[in-house]
Amino acid sequence: MNEKIAIVGMACRFPGGVTNPDEFWELLRNETDAVTEIPAGRFGTDFYRHPNKREPGRSYTFAAGVLDDVAGFDANFFGISPREAAQMDPQQRLLLELAWEAFEDAGMPPRAQRGTRCGVYVGVASPDYGNRSMDDLSAIDPYSATGNTLSIASNRLSYWFDLRGPSMSIDTACSSSLVALHQAVRALESGEADTAIAGGVNLLLHPFGFVAFSKASMLSPRGRCRAFDATADGYVRAEGGAVVVLKTLARALADGDTIHAVIAGTGVNSDGFSQGGISVPGAAAQADLLRTV
Repeated sequence: MNEKIAIVGMACRFPGGVTNPDEFWELLRNETDAVTEIPAGRFGTDFYRHPNKREPGRSYTFAAGVLDDVAGFDANFFGISPREAAQMDPQQRLLLELAWEAFEDAGMPPRAQRGTRCGVYVGVASPDYGNRSMDDLSAIDPYSATGNTLSIASNRLSYWFDLRGPSMSIDTACSSSLVALHQAVRALESGEADTAIAGGVNLLLHPFGFVAFSKASMLSPRGRCRAFDATADGYVRAEGGAVVVLKTLARALADGDTIHAVIAGTGVNSDGFSQGGISVPGAAAQADLLRTV
């Protein structure tokens, strides 16, 4: 099956103060550099910083694309108690806000989606907030498991909006949100879902990722990505979130929806074995995927 899919709703949060798609477009048009650094008070970056990557337990950089506010959340609006909200991964909180805004952007009243066959597909790979709990087991309470399990990131949306389509969190590292989108498209094409929410979220809330990637020399010591450039010396981590609401193009036209864009096709494969190690891309396999799509 190869039915075209319409994007009828969008919402996002990105570094550089971006709170909606229009602001994101302006950031791109203005070629704004939104890379800064993890705030020192988030998890004590000064303690974990060291210029030598061989220094145990340290990172040589904390350059990152950072959201302005990762803690703010109107728990009362979503009917969540302060105690539960405190144990919820901020990624779950952000997804709730983005899903609500995406439904509104689509002209679909969020509360009217209850009981519908709307699927939820979320790309999420970071367990940082849960790792913070592991640092202090005495802080664990009855909300810790549901608040920090990645599988709940998608099901939190299905539960709160009472959506009855498939609900899954997808972790394929850097490609998580793209694979989530692919699964959403397939569900719409097959009729498994009538509408779908697809998106991704990533917040940098623990030093583990920085320390681990420093040891592997993955992070740029200069704090800048230079993709396809001879001077490239690593990449820069970033946080953010985005959600789109999807329908088949035929249904979106019939419903009179505003159509932001049309997805003509998607595809997924694996690089399989690649020279240089498991984290090194396989150019031939990726080119083959592009041809297939």
